[in-house]
Amino acid sequence: MQRIVFFILLLTIGTSAIPGKAFANTQQDENSGIQVGDIIMEHILDNHQWHFLSYGNIHLTLALPVIVYSEQTGWHCFLSSRLLKEANTSYQGFSIPTEGTYKGKIIETASDGTISQPIDLSITKNVLAIFVSMLLMIALFVSAARKYVKNPKGAPTGAQNFVEIFILFVQDNIARPSLGEEKAPKYLPWLLTIFFFILINNFLGIIPGGANVTGNITVTLCLAIITFFVTLFSGNKHYWLDIFNTPGVPWYLKIPVPLLPFVEFLGVFIKPFVLTLRLFANMTAGHVIVLGFMMMICIFGENNPWAGIGVSPLSVIFSIFMNVLELLVSFIQAYVFTLLSALYVGFAIAEPKHEKTV
Repeated sequence: MQRIVFFILLLTIGTSAIPGKAFANTQQDENSGIQVGDIIMEHILDNHQWHFLSYGNIHLTLALPVIVYSEQTGWHCFLSSRLLKEANTSYQGFSIPTEGTYKGKIIETASDGTISQPIDLSITKNVLAIFVSMLLMIALFVSAARKYVKNPKGAPTGAQNFVEIFILFVQDNIARPSLGEEKAPKYLPWLLTIFFFILINNFLGIIPGGANVTGNITVTLCLAIITFFVTLFSGNKHYWLDIFNTPGVPWYLKIPVPLLPFVEFLGVFIKPFVLTLRLFANMTAGHVIVLGFMMMICIFGENNPWAGIGVSPLSVIFSIFMNVLELLVSFIQAYVFTLLSALYVGFAIAEPKHEKTV
Protein backbone atom coordinates (compact mmCIF):
# COMPACT_ATOMS: atom_id res chain seq x y z
CA MET A 1 0.00 0.00 0.00
CA GLN A 2 2.81 2.41 0.91
CA ARG A 3 4.56 1.72 -2.40
CA ILE A 4 1.39 2.45 -4.37
CA VAL A 5 0.98 5.82 -2.61
CA PHE A 6 4.68 6.56 -3.22
CA PHE A 7 4.34 5.96 -6.96
CA ILE A 8 1.22 8.17 -7.06
CA LEU A 9 3.06 11.03 -5.37
CA LEU A 10 6.13 10.53 -7.60
CA LEU A 11 3.98 10.70 -10.72
CA THR A 12 2.11 13.76 -9.48
CA ILE A 13 5.30 15.64 -8.58
CA GLY A 14 6.87 14.75 -11.92
CA THR A 15 3.97 15.93 -14.06
CA SER A 16 3.25 19.04 -12.01
CA ALA A 17 6.90 20.09 -12.13
CA ILE A 18 6.74 20.36 -15.92
CA PRO A 19 5.72 23.95 -16.70
CA GLY A 20 2.33 23.64 -18.35
CA LYS A 21 1.27 25.73 -21.28
CA ALA A 22 -1.66 28.06 -20.81
CA PHE A 23 -4.23 28.48 -23.51
CA ALA A 24 -6.49 31.45 -23.04
CA ASN A 25 -10.06 31.34 -24.25
CA THR A 26 -10.02 32.18 -27.92
CA GLN A 27 -11.62 35.53 -28.53
CA GLN A 28 -13.64 35.42 -31.73
CA ASP A 29 -14.84 38.34 -33.73
CA GLU A 30 -18.61 38.34 -34.23
CA ASN A 31 -18.25 38.44 -38.01
CA SER A 32 -15.40 35.95 -38.33
CA GLY A 33 -17.57 32.84 -37.97
CA ILE A 34 -17.01 29.78 -35.87
CA GLN A 35 -13.34 28.83 -35.53
CA VAL A 36 -13.73 25.06 -35.25
CA GLY A 37 -10.02 24.33 -34.91
CA ASP A 38 -9.54 26.86 -32.11
CA ILE A 39 -12.57 25.56 -30.20
CA ILE A 40 -11.42 21.94 -30.44
CA MET A 41 -7.85 22.80 -29.43
CA GLU A 42 -9.13 24.84 -26.47
CA HIS A 43 -10.96 21.76 -25.17
CA ILE A 44 -8.15 19.22 -25.55
CA LEU A 45 -5.15 21.35 -24.53
CA ASP A 46 -4.06 22.44 -21.08
CA ASN A 47 -5.27 25.73 -19.65
CA HIS A 48 -4.84 28.07 -16.70
CA GLN A 49 -8.57 27.91 -16.08
CA TRP A 50 -11.05 25.03 -16.07
CA HIS A 51 -14.09 25.73 -18.22
CA PHE A 52 -16.97 23.34 -17.46
CA LEU A 53 -19.90 24.60 -19.51
CA SER A 54 -21.51 27.64 -21.10
CA TYR A 55 -25.17 28.63 -21.32
CA GLY A 56 -25.71 31.79 -23.33
CA ASN A 57 -23.50 34.46 -21.76
CA ILE A 58 -23.10 32.47 -18.57
CA HIS A 59 -19.78 30.58 -18.32
CA LEU A 60 -19.04 28.16 -15.50
CA THR A 61 -15.27 28.45 -15.14
CA LEU A 62 -12.85 27.70 -12.31
CA ALA A 63 -9.92 30.12 -12.10
CA LEU A 64 -6.70 28.31 -11.15
CA PRO A 65 -3.61 29.60 -9.31
CA VAL A 66 -0.86 31.13 -11.40
CA ILE A 67 2.56 30.52 -9.81
CA VAL A 68 5.49 32.07 -11.66
CA TYR A 69 9.04 33.03 -10.87
CA SER A 70 10.60 36.08 -12.49
CA GLU A 71 14.33 36.73 -12.43
CA GLN A 72 13.59 40.44 -11.99
CA THR A 73 10.73 40.49 -9.47
CA GLY A 74 10.82 37.03 -7.83
CA TRP A 75 7.82 34.86 -7.03
CA HIS A 76 4.23 35.77 -7.93
CA CYS A 77 1.03 33.94 -7.08
CA PHE A 78 -2.47 35.02 -8.15
CA LEU A 79 -5.61 33.63 -9.78
CA SER A 80 -5.68 33.18 -13.55
CA SER A 81 -8.89 35.22 -13.75
CA ARG A 82 -6.75 38.37 -13.50
CA LEU A 83 -5.12 37.47 -16.81
CA LEU A 84 -8.05 35.91 -18.64
CA LYS A 85 -10.81 38.47 -18.11
CA GLU A 86 -10.34 39.56 -21.71
CA ALA A 87 -7.73 39.30 -24.44
CA ASN A 88 -4.22 40.54 -23.59
CA THR A 89 -5.08 41.54 -20.01
CA SER A 90 -1.98 42.35 -17.94
CA TYR A 91 -1.46 41.94 -14.19
CA GLN A 92 1.76 42.72 -12.32
CA GLY A 93 3.50 42.86 -15.68
CA PHE A 94 2.35 39.38 -16.71
CA SER A 95 -0.01 38.52 -19.58
CA ILE A 96 -1.10 35.67 -21.86
CA PRO A 97 -1.01 36.68 -25.55
CA THR A 98 -3.73 35.27 -27.80
CA GLU A 99 -1.55 35.39 -30.91
CA GLY A 100 2.07 35.54 -32.00
CA THR A 101 5.14 33.63 -30.86
CA TYR A 102 4.08 33.50 -27.20
CA LYS A 103 0.44 32.58 -27.87
CA GLY A 104 -1.07 30.90 -24.82
CA LYS A 105 2.08 31.28 -22.71
CA ILE A 106 2.61 33.50 -19.69
CA ILE A 107 5.05 36.29 -20.48
CA GLU A 108 6.45 39.21 -18.49
CA THR A 109 6.77 42.66 -20.02
CA ALA A 110 9.39 44.86 -18.37
CA SER A 111 9.14 48.64 -18.03
CA ASP A 112 11.43 49.08 -21.03
CA GLY A 113 9.19 46.86 -23.19
CA THR A 114 11.37 43.74 -23.24
CA ILE A 115 9.50 40.43 -23.11
CA SER A 116 10.64 37.37 -21.18
CA GLN A 117 9.15 34.07 -20.07
CA PRO A 118 9.11 33.43 -16.32
CA ILE A 119 9.39 29.95 -14.82
CA ASP A 120 5.79 28.74 -14.83
CA LEU A 121 4.82 26.33 -12.02
CA SER A 122 1.12 27.11 -12.15
CA ILE A 123 -1.66 24.72 -11.16
CA THR A 124 -3.15 24.20 -14.61
CA LYS A 125 -6.25 22.22 -15.50
CA ASN A 126 -4.31 19.01 -16.11
CA VAL A 127 -2.33 19.34 -12.88
CA LEU A 128 -5.54 19.83 -10.89
CA ALA A 129 -7.08 16.83 -12.66
CA ILE A 130 -4.04 14.76 -11.65
CA PHE A 131 -4.58 15.77 -8.03
CA VAL A 132 -8.25 14.72 -8.33
CA SER A 133 -7.34 11.34 -9.82
CA MET A 134 -4.65 10.89 -7.16
CA LEU A 135 -7.19 11.46 -4.38
CA LEU A 136 -9.63 9.03 -6.04
CA MET A 137 -6.94 6.36 -6.25
CA ILE A 138 -5.88 6.81 -2.64
CA ALA A 139 -9.52 6.72 -1.52
CA LEU A 140 -10.14 3.48 -3.46
CA PHE A 141 -6.99 1.74 -2.26
CA VAL A 142 -7.31 2.84 1.36
CA SER A 143 -10.99 1.87 1.50
CA ALA A 144 -10.29 -1.55 -0.01
CA ALA A 145 -7.28 -2.13 2.27
CA ARG A 146 -9.28 -1.31 5.40
CA LYS A 147 -12.01 -3.78 4.45
CA TYR A 148 -9.42 -6.49 3.86
CA VAL A 149 -7.92 -5.83 7.30
CA LYS A 150 -11.30 -5.90 9.05
CA ASN A 151 -12.64 -8.93 7.21
CA PRO A 152 -9.84 -10.76 5.35
CA LYS A 153 -11.95 -13.81 4.50
CA GLY A 154 -15.20 -12.00 3.71
CA ALA A 155 -16.65 -11.43 0.27
CA PRO A 156 -15.57 -8.08 -1.24
CA THR A 157 -18.18 -5.32 -1.36
CA GLY A 158 -18.40 -1.76 -2.68
CA ALA A 159 -15.08 -0.14 -3.60
CA GLN A 160 -13.25 -3.28 -2.52
CA ASN A 161 -15.11 -5.31 -5.13
CA PHE A 162 -14.38 -2.74 -7.86
CA VAL A 163 -10.69 -2.53 -7.02
CA GLU A 164 -10.22 -6.28 -6.61
CA ILE A 165 -11.43 -7.00 -10.16
CA PHE A 166 -8.73 -4.82 -11.69
CA ILE A 167 -6.04 -5.86 -9.20
CA LEU A 168 -6.55 -9.52 -10.06
CA PHE A 169 -6.66 -8.66 -13.76
CA VAL A 170 -3.31 -6.83 -13.62
CA GLN A 171 -1.79 -9.50 -11.39
CA ASP A 172 -2.92 -12.57 -13.36
CA ASN A 173 -2.86 -11.22 -16.91
CA ILE A 174 0.02 -8.74 -16.86
CA ALA A 175 2.41 -9.09 -13.92
CA ARG A 176 2.75 -12.86 -13.57
CA PRO A 177 3.00 -13.76 -17.30
CA SER A 178 5.47 -10.94 -17.97
CA LEU A 179 7.61 -10.99 -14.83
CA GLY A 180 7.22 -14.49 -13.44
CA GLU A 181 5.63 -15.78 -10.26
CA GLU A 182 8.55 -14.86 -8.01
CA LYS A 183 9.25 -11.30 -9.19
CA ALA A 184 5.70 -10.18 -9.98
CA PRO A 185 4.87 -9.10 -6.39
CA LYS A 186 7.87 -6.74 -6.37
CA TYR A 187 6.63 -4.76 -9.38
CA LEU A 188 2.87 -5.15 -8.85
CA PRO A 189 2.39 -1.86 -6.89
CA TRP A 190 4.06 0.08 -9.72
CA LEU A 191 2.00 -1.66 -12.41
CA LEU A 192 -1.22 -1.11 -10.46
CA THR A 193 -0.39 2.57 -10.04
CA ILE A 194 0.13 3.30 -13.72
CA PHE A 195 -2.86 1.14 -14.72
CA PHE A 196 -5.29 2.86 -12.36
CA PHE A 197 -3.83 6.29 -13.07
CA ILE A 198 -4.29 5.93 -16.84
CA LEU A 199 -7.68 4.23 -16.54
CA ILE A 200 -9.19 6.80 -14.15
CA ASN A 201 -7.88 9.77 -16.11
CA ASN A 202 -9.09 8.23 -19.37
CA PHE A 203 -12.57 7.87 -17.90
CA LEU A 204 -12.56 11.37 -16.39
CA GLY A 205 -11.48 12.81 -19.73
CA ILE A 206 -14.60 11.43 -21.42
CA ILE A 207 -16.91 13.32 -19.07
CA PRO A 208 -18.07 16.63 -20.60
CA GLY A 209 -15.94 19.39 -19.12
CA GLY A 210 -13.28 16.92 -18.04
CA ALA A 211 -9.55 17.40 -18.48
CA ASN A 212 -7.66 15.61 -21.24
CA VAL A 213 -4.82 14.46 -18.95
CA THR A 214 -3.69 11.38 -20.87
CA GLY A 215 -3.96 13.38 -24.10
CA ASN A 216 -1.21 15.67 -22.82
CA ILE A 217 2.16 14.54 -24.09
CA THR A 218 4.03 15.79 -21.00
CA VAL A 219 1.95 13.44 -18.82
CA THR A 220 2.44 10.43 -21.07
CA LEU A 221 6.13 11.30 -21.33
CA CYS A 222 6.44 11.33 -17.54
CA LEU A 223 4.78 7.90 -17.35
CA ALA A 224 7.13 6.56 -20.02
CA ILE A 225 10.18 8.03 -18.26
CA ILE A 226 9.20 6.24 -15.04
CA THR A 227 8.97 2.98 -17.02
CA PHE A 228 12.34 3.75 -18.61
CA PHE A 229 14.09 4.19 -15.26
CA VAL A 230 12.41 1.15 -13.69
CA THR A 231 13.63 -0.90 -16.66
CA LEU A 232 17.07 0.71 -16.57
CA PHE A 233 17.73 0.00 -12.89
CA SER A 234 16.12 -3.45 -12.98
CA GLY A 235 18.19 -4.76 -15.87
CA ASN A 236 20.62 -7.55 -15.01
CA LYS A 237 23.98 -8.28 -16.63
CA HIS A 238 22.43 -10.66 -19.16
CA TYR A 239 20.13 -7.88 -20.38
CA TRP A 240 23.05 -5.53 -21.09
CA LEU A 241 25.21 -8.30 -22.56
CA ASP A 242 22.45 -9.22 -24.98
CA ILE A 243 22.23 -5.59 -26.10
CA PHE A 244 25.93 -5.18 -26.88
CA ASN A 245 26.57 -8.78 -27.88
CA THR A 246 23.37 -9.93 -29.57
CA PRO A 247 23.17 -13.73 -29.24
CA GLY A 248 22.59 -15.85 -32.30
CA VAL A 249 24.01 -13.24 -34.68
CA PRO A 250 27.00 -14.34 -36.82
CA TRP A 251 30.28 -12.54 -36.13
CA TYR A 252 30.57 -11.30 -39.71
CA LEU A 253 27.40 -9.21 -39.17
CA LYS A 254 28.99 -7.43 -36.21
CA ILE A 255 32.10 -6.18 -38.03
CA PRO A 256 33.37 -3.81 -39.26
CA VAL A 257 30.32 -1.79 -38.11
CA PRO A 258 28.48 -3.04 -34.97
CA LEU A 259 25.09 -2.22 -36.46
CA LEU A 260 22.92 -4.60 -34.40
CA PRO A 261 24.32 -3.54 -30.99
CA PHE A 262 23.72 0.06 -32.00
CA VAL A 263 20.11 -0.74 -33.01
CA GLU A 264 19.54 -2.66 -29.76
CA PHE A 265 20.96 0.18 -27.67
CA LEU A 266 18.85 2.71 -29.57
CA GLY A 267 15.80 0.56 -28.86
CA VAL A 268 16.27 1.16 -25.12
CA PHE A 269 15.35 4.82 -25.73
CA ILE A 270 12.83 4.20 -28.51
CA LYS A 271 10.60 2.07 -26.29
CA PRO A 272 9.59 4.88 -23.87
CA PHE A 273 9.20 7.21 -26.85
CA VAL A 274 6.74 4.78 -28.43
CA LEU A 275 4.87 4.44 -25.11
CA THR A 276 4.57 8.23 -24.96
CA LEU A 277 3.18 8.67 -28.46
CA ARG A 278 0.83 5.67 -28.41
CA LEU A 279 -1.15 6.77 -25.36
CA PHE A 280 -1.05 10.46 -26.30
CA ALA A 281 -2.17 9.91 -29.90
CA ASN A 282 -4.98 7.46 -29.13
CA MET A 283 -6.58 9.55 -26.40
CA THR A 284 -6.23 12.83 -28.28
CA ALA A 285 -7.66 11.37 -31.49
CA GLY A 286 -10.78 10.15 -29.69
CA HIS A 287 -11.50 13.56 -28.20
CA VAL A 288 -10.93 15.32 -31.53
CA ILE A 289 -13.34 12.98 -33.35
CA VAL A 290 -16.10 13.43 -30.76
CA LEU A 291 -15.69 17.22 -30.78
CA GLY A 292 -15.60 17.19 -34.59
CA PHE A 293 -18.98 15.46 -34.77
CA MET A 294 -20.49 17.93 -32.31
CA MET A 295 -19.06 20.92 -34.18
CA MET A 296 -20.86 19.78 -37.34
CA ILE A 297 -24.06 21.15 -35.78
CA CYS A 298 -22.48 24.59 -35.41
CA ILE A 299 -20.91 24.53 -38.88
CA PHE A 300 -24.17 23.70 -40.67
CA GLY A 301 -26.27 25.84 -38.35
CA GLU A 302 -24.10 28.90 -38.98
CA ASN A 303 -25.19 29.04 -42.62
CA ASN A 304 -28.71 27.68 -42.19
CA PRO A 305 -30.40 26.96 -38.83
CA TRP A 306 -32.52 24.22 -40.40
CA ALA A 307 -29.37 22.53 -41.71
CA GLY A 308 -27.98 22.54 -38.18
CA ILE A 309 -31.19 20.99 -36.85
CA GLY A 310 -31.14 18.41 -39.63
CA VAL A 311 -27.59 17.28 -39.03
CA SER A 312 -27.85 17.31 -35.23
CA PRO A 313 -29.39 13.79 -34.85
CA LEU A 314 -26.58 12.31 -36.94
CA SER A 315 -23.94 14.21 -34.98
CA VAL A 316 -25.40 13.18 -31.63
CA ILE A 317 -25.68 9.51 -32.65
CA PHE A 318 -22.10 9.36 -33.89
CA SER A 319 -20.88 11.26 -30.81
CA ILE A 320 -22.61 8.79 -28.49
CA PHE A 321 -21.15 5.90 -30.46
CA MET A 322 -17.65 7.40 -30.23
CA ASN A 323 -18.04 8.03 -26.49
CA VAL A 324 -19.01 4.38 -25.96
CA LEU A 325 -16.03 3.36 -28.08
CA GLU A 326 -13.85 5.70 -26.01
CA LEU A 327 -14.79 3.72 -22.88
CA LEU A 328 -13.38 0.60 -24.50
CA VAL A 329 -10.32 2.47 -25.81
CA SER A 330 -9.71 3.92 -22.33
CA PHE A 331 -9.46 0.45 -20.85
CA ILE A 332 -7.43 -0.93 -23.76
CA GLN A 333 -4.88 1.91 -23.59
CA ALA A 334 -4.44 1.45 -19.83
CA TYR A 335 -3.96 -2.27 -20.41
CA VAL A 336 -1.54 -1.87 -23.32
CA PHE A 337 0.63 0.71 -21.56
CA THR A 338 0.83 -1.42 -18.42
CA LEU A 339 1.46 -4.62 -20.38
CA LEU A 340 4.27 -3.11 -22.45
CA SER A 341 5.85 -1.63 -19.32
CA ALA A 342 5.76 -5.05 -17.66
CA LEU A 343 7.21 -6.72 -20.77
CA TYR A 344 10.09 -4.25 -20.95
CA VAL A 345 10.97 -4.92 -17.32
CA GLY A 346 10.43 -8.65 -17.84
CA PHE A 347 13.00 -8.69 -20.64
CA ALA A 348 15.41 -6.74 -18.45
CA ILE A 349 15.24 -9.11 -15.48
CA ALA A 350 14.96 -12.39 -17.40
CA GLU A 351 17.58 -14.99 -16.64
CA PRO A 352 19.04 -17.13 -19.45
CA LYS A 353 17.52 -20.57 -19.74
CA HIS A 354 19.93 -23.49 -19.70
CA GLU A 355 18.82 -26.70 -21.31
CA LYS A 356 19.18 -29.76 -19.17
CA THR A 357 21.54 -32.42 -20.47
CA VAL A 358 20.84 -36.06 -19.90
